[in-house]
Order: sequence, then structure tokens, then C-alpha cells
Amino acid sequence: MTNSTTDRERHAAAPQGADDDAAERLTTAPAESDGPTGIGVLGWLRWMWRQLTSMRVALILLFLLSLAAIPGSLIPQNGQNQFKVETWKAQHTTVAPIYEKLQLFDVYSSVWFSAIYILLFVSLAGCIVPRTWQFVGVLRSRPPAAPRNLTRMPVYAAWRTDADAAAVGTAAHRLLRGRRFRAHLDGGAVAAEKGYLREVGNLVFHLSLFALLGGFAWASLASGTGGKLLVEGEGYSNTITQLDDFTGTRFYGSDDLDPFYVKLNDFRSKFQTNGSQIGSAREFTAGVEYYEGSDPAKLKQGKIEVNHPLEIGGSKFFLIGHGYAPVITVRNAADEVVYTGATPFLPQDGNLTSTGVIKVSDYGEKDGKKTQLGLSGFFLPTAPTAFDQNTGPRSLFPGDAAPVLVLNAYAGDLGTDSGLPQNIYQLNTKNLTQLQRDGEPARAKLEPGQAWKLPDGYGSVTFEGYKQWASFNVSHRPGNGIALVGAVAAIAGLIGSLFIQRRRIWVRAVALPDGGTLVELAGLGRSESAKIAEELAALAVDLQDDAPALDDEPAEGGATGADEAPESEESAVPADQNSKE
Repeated sequence: MTNSTTDRERHAAAPQGADDDAAERLTTAPAESDGPTGIGVLGWLRWMWRQLTSMRVALILLFLLSLAAIPGSLIPQNGQNQFKVETWKAQHTTVAPIYEKLQLFDVYSSVWFSAIYILLFVSLAGCIVPRTWQFVGVLRSRPPAAPRNLTRMPVYAAWRTDADAAAVGTAAHRLLRGRRFRAHLDGGAVAAEKGYLREVGNLVFHLSLFALLGGFAWASLASGTGGKLLVEGEGYSNTITQLDDFTGTRFYGSDDLDPFYVKLNDFRSKFQTNGSQIGSAREFTAGVEYYEGSDPAKLKQGKIEVNHPLEIGGSKFFLIGHGYAPVITVRNAADEVVYTGATPFLPQDGNLTSTGVIKVSDYGEKDGKKTQLGLSGFFLPTAPTAFDQNTGPRSLFPGDAAPVLVLNAYAGDLGTDSGLPQNIYQLNTKNLTQLQRDGEPARAKLEPGQAWKLPDGYGSVTFEGYKQWASFNVSHRPGNGIALVGAVAAIAGLIGSLFIQRRRIWVRAVALPDGGTLVELAGLGRSESAKIAEELAALAVDLQDDAPALDDEPAEGGATGADEAPESEESAVPADQNSKE
């Protein structure tokens, strides 16, 4: 009984007047202009505003925002890991100045990224506000009255019955209300509408994008990030003087840091030891103890893993890196300990071949002159039995299977007394002289527990052992919750707008001059779907209980195409499909 018509037939059969209004009011999307309207500056401004608030431009801006975020994922960012940024700059000295000018190390706070999301913000606001008010107006109004000629609708059914026309209308009204249609009975015809959640889903989706952008904007204005490297056994208080680096925003500065204390008790790392993925990380876990505020009595235990941060107050503590810190003891010519402690070495490859320097500023005097000592070298967690002369010291595995420390020694002026800031991971050899042995630069390859007697009576260096270090990102981002809610709501709204169908059904009961009643049912859907035809057929079947079809003219128990409408009654005779009447 169901007949699907083609788009060409529907266009040819489209009614005018009330029929056109009924179809057009199924959407609240604003009409788009193809070109500027008006004359002069005002006309151009009006046209530009319409273009900016159009769905097409909003989608383009959303796509551009996605593209603009790509560099922030590929290039280290100042607000996330300052160490990686400095390392990247040192490795790419040619393009680093260009990236600086393009703000590629601060993508999410750059001028061009901000311009894109502000334009998208304005576009969404200009689209959502009028569309919402228009939708509210549709909800407050009654469903549109039945068109004059129901046979023009895409789905149609009709039959004759002995039931009273008023009783049929009342029964149809009751059945449609029972199916959760918004129904209205007037003049012997019932107008019903369903599927408003489709447009609600559309609006929720757009409002969610608005919330997503708002959360991102709030995070950009009121967030702050800091970095801290801790060796096992070390702790720090979350103050600007103890952070390695800090990046604030307009509404979040160094005075707004959340007060807490964190100590790294231990760090555990495991790597794949066999197979094709040998050396791949399997576990990174930092065991910490911490307390909020300034009361050590509130000390708590916690652990931090990759992508599982520890939340302390309004900040999150992320684990972002790890490495090894050799424990070195340096003695001067008088066999006095002038330096001892764990010094972090920075990884250079996937097997954690690490480089670092040790600056002994308080070495003392040598030959009556104030002397400072500098040590630079490599820490190899798993060292080979012999080094390749071409590649130099390289670790074979990231785990500590065969740790070795390779050192070079320098004496002279480190420049630490000049008052100028220095990179603690680099050694400036301008005013230093490398120690020599037998006319060759002095080097040593040490295993844990071994000592190296420096040439020319400079004392000794002992490799006591090593600890592990972990670097953390301390992030305060108040807009993340808003952005998450917006993302979830956007998905829910998109699902509703895609799967919920907007549709209308009309039922008209007309008393015939020769007795009996003609019952007509018609439906109109927003999109191509069999759902409206199925609902109309089900309604026709249920309505048979109150308006049974006459035996001499069997009821059409389902939805039909307009070209199958009955032709025996004047009010139900369909007009020519190509006619405009």
C-alpha cells in the first residue's frame, strides 16, 4: 500500500500557499544570500554579516581551526614542555627563528589561531541566536492546518466509514496524542507534528560548539603551566621560585599558583626485553607523596602514570618525561669532597643515551689560583663492550642493564660568578681547558663504584651510582570541564539531528452528501525515509476501530502515493499532478 514518489514527481506535485508553508516551516535554518544586498557600505556590511553567520562559513572556520591546531601537536609548545622546546631549537637552528616569528611554539595563544576561533565564535553566535528565537516561536505556535488538497502529500490514505465525522476527528486526535505527536483538532481536521528533537539536536550541537570555544577561550585566559624536574628523593613547593619554568595568562599569574608540596619517592620504568618491539616502554610510574596547603600533617601517597595525572587542588600533575641522574662525588687535590649529588642527564634517543654536565664551582685553588672544574659526558643505561669510533658512545637498550658513565674533564673559569644566567645542561668551554693525559684529551669510562684519578693532580671523580628522574607538567586549566561538557553535548546533539526525523500528519473527516464520512490521512517528512509512511499506515489501522471502512469499498490500510487516491468522491479527487490548482 506504500508508494514512494520521485523527487521530480514531488516537485511537480508541490502545492502552493498553505502546502508550501507547511513544507518550508519544517526547518528553522536561516536563508542564505547569494550576494550583497543594498547599495554602498551598509549593503556590503549586511552581506558580509550574512556570509559570516552562514553555515558554510562556520564549517570552513571549524575546518581551519582543526588545521591550525596541527602545528601545536607536532611542534613542542612553550606552555607544555620548555625543555623540549629548547632542545628542538638547538637541533633546528635554521628554521627555529622562522617558527618563532610565526608563533609556532605558542600556537594556541598566537594571533592567527585566536583570530580563527574568535571569528568562529562570532559566526556561531550570529547563527544560533536568531535560529533559537525562531524555533521557540515554532514551538509556541500550533501545527500548521491541513492543506486543502491532501492528495498532494508524499504519503496518503483514504476510506469511507459510517462513523460520525466529529467522532473520527476526536479519535484521530486521541491516537496521535498517544503517539506523542503535538496535535490540534480544528474544523473537523487534525494537524499533528513530531520530531522537534531533531531541531533541538541541531541547536544543541551549535550551542555545544559555542561552549567548546568558550571553554577553550576561558582556558587560554585563566590557565597556567609550569615545569619541574625531580630526582628520586627530591621534593618541591609549588612556588614560582622552585618551578623550572612557568607560563601564565592574563588572569592567572605566579601569585595564583595552587599551594602544595610534592616529593618524588621512586620512579619505576619497564621496557620490552625481547621480540620485535624490544625496547618499547611498558611502564612509567612515579610514586609521590604530597600535601595541599602548608600543613605537612595532611601528607598523602599517590602515583602518577602517563595520561593519568594527579590532581592537587585546582592543578593537575602530569608525567611527561624521565631519564637517569648519575650520582657523582668530586674530590680536589687535598682529597676534600667539593661536590656530591645526583645530576640529571638528558636523553638523546630512544635508548636513553643521555648527555649532561657537572659544574664544580667550589673546587678551590690549584697552584695558588682559584679554579673551577667542569665535567661533561654521556650516561649509557646499557653500554656496548666497545664504542663505535664513528657514532661515539651509544646505549643499546633504554633499561639499566649495563650502566656506564663516560666523562671528559675541564678546568678554568665556568663563568658562574659573572651573574649572567647559564644553561645547567650545557658547558661553556670558552674559558676552560680540557685536561690532557699523554698529549690526548683525558677521558674516562666508569661503571658504578669506580673512580677516576684526574691528571695533573686535580683530584678524583667517583661514579657512586645513579638514580632516575622524572619531569612533570603542572597544569591549571579551568576551562577543560566546560570544553568536555560541550564536546559530549555536541556528539549527543549531532546524533539527534541525524537520526530524529521531523514529520507531520494530517487527518480530515468530511461528511458526504449521500451519507457516511470520508476519512483522509496524509503525511509529510523532512527527509527521505519510510518512517512517515509506516506511521501513517499504523495510524490508519488503529483508526479502523473508531472509523471502520465500509464493506462495499474496502479500506486502504496503509499509506499510498498521491496518484493512488480514490476518485469516487469530489473532495478526494486528485488534481492533475502537473496542475497548480
